[in-house]
Amino acid sequence: MKRISRVAASALIVFLLLPGVATATSAHDALRGYSDGDVVTRGDLIRSAVQVLGLEDLVVDERKELPFRRVARGLEKYVRVAHKKNALEAFGYDLFLAQGITRGDALRVLVNLTGLDTATPATFKDVRVGTPDERAVRVAVERGWMDPIRADLFGVRRKLTGREAILLLRKASGEAEVKDSSFKTNSPTIKVNLGTNKRLMNLPKTQILESIWSIIEREFLYTDNIDTDEAAFQAAEGLVNSLGDKYTTFMRPVRSQQFQTQINGEVTGIGAQVEYIEGILTIVSPIKGSPAEAAGLKPADQVIKVNGEPLKDLSFMDAVGKVRGPKGSTVKLTIRRDGFELDIDVMRDVIRVPEAIITWQDDIVVVQLTQFGRITQEELRPQMEAIMIKNPKGVVLDLRSNPGGLLSAANAVISLFVEKGTPYVEVRSRKDQKLAVTTAEQVITDDVRVVVIVNEGSASAAEIVAGALQDLKRATVVGAKTFGKGTVQQVLQFNDQSSLKMTIAEWYTPNGNKIDGIGVHPDLGISEIDGRDAPLLKALDLLK
Repeated sequence: MKRISRVAASALIVFLLLPGVATATSAHDALRGYSDGDVVTRGDLIRSAVQVLGLEDLVVDERKELPFRRVARGLEKYVRVAHKKNALEAFGYDLFLAQGITRGDALRVLVNLTGLDTATPATFKDVRVGTPDERAVRVAVERGWMDPIRADLFGVRRKLTGREAILLLRKASGEAEVKDSSFKTNSPTIKVNLGTNKRLMNLPKTQILESIWSIIEREFLYTDNIDTDEAAFQAAEGLVNSLGDKYTTFMRPVRSQQFQTQINGEVTGIGAQVEYIEGILTIVSPIKGSPAEAAGLKPADQVIKVNGEPLKDLSFMDAVGKVRGPKGSTVKLTIRRDGFELDIDVMRDVIRVPEAIITWQDDIVVVQLTQFGRITQEELRPQMEAIMIKNPKGVVLDLRSNPGGLLSAANAVISLFVEKGTPYVEVRSRKDQKLAVTTAEQVITDDVRVVVIVNEGSASAAEIVAGALQDLKRATVVGAKTFGKGTVQQVLQFNDQSSLKMTIAEWYTPNGNKIDGIGVHPDLGISEIDGRDAPLLKALDLLK
């Protein structure tokens, strides 16, 4: 269950209430609830733009599935209109409708909704020539929709405020121009009482931090360098990093999205493993059967541009985000290969990352788990039920180099081998300690012997499974001592899609053996020799 901070809770409730207001006839009414400095969310900008431009009645096929994830019902009809008008190209597969929208993205939405364009040049150092941002800025400048921050800097990456949004929508829709002094909103005040001890709510050095920020806003010379989001993110990162726990991290929205898609076992994109090599997004390997493989992408291909937009100076995750996008959409990649550049069109699709690879060695089944994610939790049980029909003589559970994942997925795996209600891990937190028990019926009966293979890369949930089956005398563990990651992390998601992954407890095997910093010691220590898979050969030998 997701938990949110007190501040984030207020923001989230505001967002959930706003889509329910009556259809607006003016920009002011469409964005009722926003004050001058409030950052406007993507969802509210899309909804308001569709309303003030009179596009609500545009005919759309409501039966057709939208190629986006997590679209709130109250925003769906506006998203359908915007999607039909190709106005959501800036956002990709995950729209993150509760996230603040930038000035540049807001302009791209409006320009695509209106279909406007112009040849009038607009040169700013933060707007690349030939990109969708340039077209949007050209239109905005020519029509006076939005003023640049200064002569050579438009501010496309700045977050759009309530005041800016209302002025922008009024101008784009043809309403009479409004002076800043006449800008008014009726912001609702929402109080959220989470019953938290107020003493614990006090941020250390709050007065100093607030004073520093106040001085920066009043006196700092280079105003174009002031980025409120960046300042907040770095402050959050600094606060979390001060804890000195490598497993407790603050994740910005893009990184948080990557973490969630990894756990869910699927992403929407072209299906290629990539790395940044000397500052260039480089194909390591196309995933077998993926759109990238079908399009002819090869290892060592360098991705120079995406849809004509250069990736130079972008961060790794920003570059990856440009490549990803809605299922069924096509992305044009400019590839550098052997010193030559070529354009390759790739149709994006949902890429499933396999978690369970099941093979047979005579009458012994080998189950290799690559991580403990949603797929393992939800799909491994029916696969194992089908396997039991074939009466296997034994099961090899290969957890080598498995980094772990969800505790619930570990529960699902252990439940396959032991009776329901069997204690499998002891969780010790600051407040208490308790034994967790399996919650599903046993599938692999006791007469089917089990061998678990581990190595130095087996960590977290993989160690829970290996340690539990070892303590319960249900399996023989072979291989090398495991990594030794025995702490529990909880992920708290905030309304801007950033998240906090925080260590909240430590786990021990059913017999009370500590895992963190120690690992699980195999019953039979075996390593790979001269390229031979000695651990697997030993596991098969034990089961024959």
